[in-house]
Amino acid sequence: MSGFSIRRVVSHATVSLHPKRVFAASLAALLVTSGALAGTKAPHTTRDAVRLLDQAAFGPTPASIANVQSMGMPAWVDAQLATASTGYPAIAFIDPNSAVGCPTGAAATCFRDNYTPFPLQIAFFRNALSGADQLRQRVAFAYSQIFVISGIDIKETYGMREYQQMLLDNAFVNYRTLLERVTLSPAMGDYLDMVNNDKPSATVQANENYAREVLQLFSIGLSKLNPDGSHVVDASGVAVPSYDQAVVQGFARAFTGWTYAARPGVTSRWTNTVNYLGDMVPFAAHHDVTAKTLLNGRVLPTGQTPQKDLGDALDIIANHPNVGTFIGRQLIQALVTSNPTPAYVMRVTAVFNDNGSGVHGDMKAVIRAILLDPEARGEIKIDPVYGKLRDPAVYAASVARAFGGTSDGVYLSAQSAAMGQSVYTPPSVFSFYPPDYTLPDSATLLAPQFGVQNTTTSVARLNFVYALLYSTNGIAADASVPGSTGTRIVLTGYQSLAATPAALVDALDVQMTHASLTATEKSAIVTAVSAIAATDPLGRVRMATYLVAASPRYQINR
Repeated sequence: MSGFSIRRVVSHATVSLHPKRVFAASLAALLVTSGALAGTKAPHTTRDAVRLLDQAAFGPTPASIANVQSMGMPAWVDAQLATASTGYPAIAFIDPNSAVGCPTGAAATCFRDNYTPFPLQIAFFRNALSGADQLRQRVAFAYSQIFVISGIDIKETYGMREYQQMLLDNAFVNYRTLLERVTLSPAMGDYLDMVNNDKPSATVQANENYAREVLQLFSIGLSKLNPDGSHVVDASGVAVPSYDQAVVQGFARAFTGWTYAARPGVTSRWTNTVNYLGDMVPFAAHHDVTAKTLLNGRVLPTGQTPQKDLGDALDIIANHPNVGTFIGRQLIQALVTSNPTPAYVMRVTAVFNDNGSGVHGDMKAVIRAILLDPEARGEIKIDPVYGKLRDPAVYAASVARAFGGTSDGVYLSAQSAAMGQSVYTPPSVFSFYPPDYTLPDSATLLAPQFGVQNTTTSVARLNFVYALLYSTNGIAADASVPGSTGTRIVLTGYQSLAATPAALVDALDVQMTHASLTATEKSAIVTAVSAIAATDPLGRVRMATYLVAASPRYQINR
């Protein structure tokens, strides 16, 4: 954290926040356990519990840290893998035969609540703060940035809800099952043009959009990979392509003959009206029944049904040797570190290929392997290329969770968008940033989340933390949202430490950065906190928290 400096940037009027006794008690227990109250170094188990929760949840809470320590990390991961989905609230179906848009006289919020992802975005942050299924939520969020659809194009709110619920429900299933759920999703079919993809004729060509993206982005990538993530190269050192245009055309024809499911009581026909409820359905008369050459020369024979061609095509994709490496590395990047070593990638690939019981594509085993790998656990890594920038959505949720945050999701969603990540509305199928995004001054250092980091979004992060900490009564409720409660955090549990700035900073260091602040960094923060009168304990807590949350040590998960 070179160039780390502290400036006193706020006034220090004493303000009382509503106390949360349960949170404060949990925090006190954590601090006693960690030794922070006594000024001693926290045990490794506390630090690694915090690290695990930064990777596998939307940040630690005192209660979750104690839970990990009590259960042990493998048992905690296993329990999370068995936890049912929190899910999203039901969203009303929009009849495509009715007038599109909001009728005259409708509430001012009609469009927002029915034709944008807004209701899902705020539910996402409510779940991130308080959902019991933290690991499922994190993995589903990662999947939403791999198997991308966007609310920019899928405007009906219920359609986006169905897709994101599908990712939540299938976060831990076998990859082959997940791939089929994604492929048959009507929202994906609409987004990437597989729905109503007709067989070729004199005037029609099979649409290649989904065929191309399922290969390039959802499964194997553009180049053949070794199990450690390195490219397979030819004699000239050039990366060998995974497929060519002819293969894309073969898959496009294999995916013909699917349309939306008919609404109940409506006779199903080719090109059913838009309906995001239920999987797409096949129409044999509109399916290309000719032979198709796919990956590695595999051929689908003539005369197969749309169901058989689709199933065989997905089998071929799911069993391609690239998949475990391509998907596994992206999940490592989403949960642990942007630049995993080749050995880390190879170990995860091996688990994808065989979970130890002969099962290929077991995502539970893959996620467990990612989180319990030696490169994710053990001593805090000091290698400068280790770690990753917190996604804006993760940053917003983790700051709130660290301090007993409660929220209706409105403010957190808006702030995530200001930081460059409006959840579920990526600008393209390549999501908010590509997994191979490199830092501008480096040709090799991968830093995907920095794809949305610039001067504006960097300042937005600081403004978010400042507003959350210094709002007198928290962030006000939004009157346009039924049941809105606003957003609040709890700082009372730390005020007992404010008389001793070093102890306060030690406590925040444990809770927020898994005791990774250097002595120099701590000293700078202690100096800034000590400049505030001891008669303003809340002011001291706010200053210390602001400086830790704004620091590179916190913004970069390591």
